[in-house]
Amino acid sequence: MITRGLLALGKEVRILVREGRNYAPLVAAGATPAIGDLKERASLDAACRDVDTIVSTATAIIRQAPDTLETVDDVGYRSLIEAAKAAGVRHFVFTSALGSSADSPVPLMRIKALNEQRLRESGMTYTILMPNLYIEVWGGIVLAAPLAQGKPVTLVGEASRRHSMLSMRDVVPFAIAAIDHPAARNATIVIGGPRPVSWSDVVASAERIVGHKIETRSVAPGESIEGLPPGVAGLLFAMETYDSPIDMDETARTYGVTLTPIEEGLRTILHVPVAR
Repeated sequence: MITRGLLALGKEVRILVREGRNYAPLVAAGATPAIGDLKERASLDAACRDVDTIVSTATAIIRQAPDTLETVDDVGYRSLIEAAKAAGVRHFVFTSALGSSADSPVPLMRIKALNEQRLRESGMTYTILMPNLYIEVWGGIVLAAPLAQGKPVTLVGEASRRHSMLSMRDVVPFAIAAIDHPAARNATIVIGGPRPVSWSDVVASAERIVGHKIETRSVAPGESIEGLPPGVAGLLFAMETYDSPIDMDETARTYGVTLTPIEEGLRTILHVPVAR
């Protein structure tokens, strides 16, 4: 989505793609491919050559070995930042996550914080995008996947903690704006949705969309959740220990972004078209 958005603005775009992936549509749209991998430093040196700005969103959170948090999010990003600096890249837009911290109990959040620090020390100008929870990702895991299998939706505790969940599509205009907008230089942009919601709210919205009651079950924090890797379950448990409301009015206005209602993201993952 970011690539197509940049191409639509007339930008010259090089994309880092892995061998065997279907990147032909982006090439047809005007992008130039650079075959490589975050785990292969030489390929990153080649990909960064003559590049002005890097926009990076990759993570191994839902991948399998050899793509791991260590090989991709930690070592891979360290290599990418080093390659970018060596190639004279001017600006680096990095997609982190709200809650990143060097002392976080969640490995991904610790690694995100480490990469933020690497960028601050790199000498390049940077923008750190710090989105909250993606409704398409977490709604897919918590809601759409069990519904598709005819299983109840599993909620943690009272499912009452409120988070400014957002649609993945809303990161796109912020990432694009961060390339040239002066307010984004050496800045962290916290991104949330139009309003904070709890998982109970999300289920209620989904019920209105599908037109029937959704069966749910509750588990205590720390209990196993069928079908979820421990790392993903750990993040889900963590969500019920804090609230993360974000007032997006000023940020959206500064960067000219219209936020997507949560219901549109839910319709996407539930495969229910928007009424026109």
